[in-house]
Amino acid sequence: MKKLISLCAVVLIAGVALHGADRKKRVAVLDFEYGTVQSGTDAMFGAHVDVGKGMADLLVKRLVQDGTYSVIERKAMDQVLKEQNFSNSDRANPASAAKLGKLLGVDAIIVGSITQFGEETKKTGVGGSGGNWHGTGIGGFSHKNTKAIVTADARIVDIDTGEILAVADGKGESQRSGTSLLGGGSNWGGGGGGNVDFGSSNFENTILGEAVKAAMDQLSAGVIADAPKLQTRTVVVEGVVAFADPSQVVINVGGKSGLKVGDQLSVERVKQEIKDPTTGAVIRRLTDNVGTIQVSEVDEGSSVCKIVNGSGFKVGDRVKTATQ
Repeated sequence: MKKLISLCAVVLIAGVALHGADRKKRVAVLDFEYGTVQSGTDAMFGAHVDVGKGMADLLVKRLVQDGTYSVIERKAMDQVLKEQNFSNSDRANPASAAKLGKLLGVDAIIVGSITQFGEETKKTGVGGSGGNWHGTGIGGFSHKNTKAIVTADARIVDIDTGEILAVADGKGESQRSGTSLLGGGSNWGGGGGGNVDFGSSNFENTILGEAVKAAMDQLSAGVIADAPKLQTRTVVVEGVVAFADPSQVVINVGGKSGLKVGDQLSVERVKQEIKDPTTGAVIRRLTDNVGTIQVSEVDEGSSVCKIVNGSGFKVGDRVKTATQ
């Protein structure tokens, strides 16, 4: 199929104009990078836990609840990540995030990093007291005073330039006496099987959960406040039909040009080209409407579309959409 697309592809026109529009700004949130705290969190939970995914999910939840942004669903994002072989090392890379943003058709990508995710423990007893920093190995051991500290940052990345438009930070702390870092949550089961639901009430009631919540409340407030720094993108895409049968149409434009799953395009057939008699340049094309198609799958340079209405689609028919 890719060979067929490359053989049939012709010059496309894909224009991107940046200006305001009466719609929510569309963003995608990548899983947070957490390499600097991974060894500590693995020991803390007794299994490998992707705390970066957990933190990103919390940010998405808060952004959706607030309503300032339109947030891309994880299912759609995961599909593109898989197609692009997007690795964990790319999580905090603005250049990689910008490329992904174009494929998703968003206005900006939000990338984040977890810089602290552990405990500060003070032991007291006969003979004096002392303060020590521990990032690992807390298990079920109880300390006199246990403080959880969580810090993270998020960066909003322009998908056209890779420029960081805004930065938000979050820090949360929680402290109790006579309990462990993961203590205090009713029926808390730890990280069994490596799975931790950071949004569950059981986790939120632990010392660590309280610190996570406080950090994400502060960070999400910063991301929401930075919304005016984003520009809404109006994407106008033109291309041609590269393959067609009665059930689907493949076109030679995709995520690189700003298309995303769900976009609709009109399909037109050129019946006559009007040329400038002086220069010979085409100044107008007279067309007949063939029908409407909707993007169901998209990669960087092509899209598979289902037929919304019309029939008789042919290779070479022109497609056009204006999406916001």
